[in-house]
Amino acid sequence: MRTRLAAMAVAILLPAHLLPADARAQQGVFQNRLGDPLPSPSITSPSLPPSMPPAEPEAQLSLSALLSGAGVPLRQGLAWRIYEDRGDGTRPSIVGRSTEAEPNFTLAPGTYVATVTYGFASASKRIVMGGQPAIDTLRVAAGALKLAGAVGDQKIPPAQVSFSVFVPVGTNSEGRLVRSGIKAGELLRLPEGTYHVVSTYGESNAIQRADLRVENGKVTEATLNHRAATVTLKLVAAPGAEAYAGTAFSVLTPGGDTIREAIGAFPQVTLAEGDYVLIARHDGQVYTREFKVESGLDRDIEVVAKAG
Repeated sequence: MRTRLAAMAVAILLPAHLLPADARAQQGVFQNRLGDPLPSPSITSPSLPPSMPPAEPEAQLSLSALLSGAGVPLRQGLAWRIYEDRGDGTRPSIVGRSTEAEPNFTLAPGTYVATVTYGFASASKRIVMGGQPAIDTLRVAAGALKLAGAVGDQKIPPAQVSFSVFVPVGTNSEGRLVRSGIKAGELLRLPEGTYHVVSTYGESNAIQRADLRVENGKVTEATLNHRAATVTLKLVAAPGAEAYAGTAFSVLTPGGDTIREAIGAFPQVTLAEGDYVLIARHDGQVYTREFKVESGLDRDIEVVAKAG
């Protein structure tokens, strides 16, 4: 029995071609019981991830602006913005700003919208960046207004006159305010179109209006002529005497509408040409006088304080 077990151990350890036939058969039965022998290992190369294309680099976008029609380069008064256009319906985000005449922006590959504002005129353009430098020009359809005021042949000092500019809407000449408080001589840049201009001389009722046309590439200069004058109000004891301080004045139309109120010894009021009533109040007393304003004739208007 011990001899048979030793022979079986030797049979298992010896290579198959050195075993006798009966031993080879017994070894095959033994392998079938344990399962199929392991296959011979094969050597294969490890799989590598697919190579990714290199990312496109950022590149420079150079921009400039021209006036439409005239083709004149714009060198000042510009405001540039670059928006990222994701194309998903979301609000574009600003990725660049500049006030230079010819700005440069460094942008990643993608789609952008470049806008330039010149006063109240603007232009925009869709630009696609693909990793290469790009140069582009935006054309702005704009002109300008330059305003002044006058009385007769005399120009009104810029500090005494201001302007408001409106865009007419339907039959309403003052449909939409573009800007108010414009000073004489100021250059107001606007898109091409017709505008309604209101000129105010002083702070009362000396007002003039005009419809003006702005053309691309041109400056429209206009002087609005007022029929008005500046009067100095005084309450005196006698003609030519010293004015009473602390007097309250009211300027009314003949119909009783109040045009202007002022307090002082001799306040100045600019009024449109026409007839007026002046009321002066001092120390609980009230004094009145009618007077006339003639265009271009600046003068003193005295109210004489007469007892009872």
